[in-house]
Amino acid sequence: MDFDFALILVLLTFVSGVVWGYDRLVLSPKREAKLQSAMGQAAEELPAAVVNEINRAPGWVDTGRSMFPVLLIVLILRSFLVEPFQIPSGSMLPTLKIGDFILVNKFHYGLRLPVLNTEVVSMNDPLRGDVVVFKYPKQPSINYIKRVVGLPGDVVRYQNKQLYINGELQPQTLLAQLPPIRPERLIINEELSGIQHQSYIDLNRPSQNMEWTVPQGHYFMVGDNRDNSNDSRYWGFVPEELLVGKAFAVWMHWPTFLSIPSFGDVRMIE
Repeated sequence: MDFDFALILVLLTFVSGVVWGYDRLVLSPKREAKLQSAMGQAAEELPAAVVNEINRAPGWVDTGRSMFPVLLIVLILRSFLVEPFQIPSGSMLPTLKIGDFILVNKFHYGLRLPVLNTEVVSMNDPLRGDVVVFKYPKQPSINYIKRVVGLPGDVVRYQNKQLYINGELQPQTLLAQLPPIRPERLIINEELSGIQHQSYIDLNRPSQNMEWTVPQGHYFMVGDNRDNSNDSRYWGFVPEELLVGKAFAVWMHWPTFLSIPSFGDVRMIE
């Protein structure tokens, strides 16, 4: 079941912030006045236990005001700086493996408001070859990760398992052929506008020969596991307003809940 974690985080931060503000502006002055009154009526200094009892806030208030600064920091970090994601599928193999935990730069393509995703500060435009997290156009509650292949105005052609951008074949170099078991795959090194990365090609899949023209304000995204990726070749272009951020690092690998997390493959994403 899909849920909007950003919306939940915003709501929790708002509610805890209201509790924090209500305590600071209303309840705390009342407790202070009650303490001063008790001290004025007492013949001697009040015991510490009595002072603590008077200063004690209700449980729901104490929980809310304690959570607010933590939630606010998490909201700011997650919304505007860096957000972690887990890779759930093999569509970006061999670049990203199932169970990789990645970090995504949320401000590289501009600062956006959480939940609304409205851009408030414009920054960089995506470059061909960037690995990008974005909201799936057909179901924006789901995040996808793919590589930018086509920029606004580009003509992208995929023919005989090779990419052509504006009529130019993107260089490919064969690195290895995996053992002849299904799927029988080639590992290639591909270059997109000077950015090199590795991709898988499945020899058992038929070639897809199609051409697309990328509209203004949109991007064409393709997975590195070229023949096993649900991407722009099947469902279309990604609007600029659905971009989430640029993936830049793998910080942990944890494929299943029962497995042991590994930090031995920490690396930058290319």
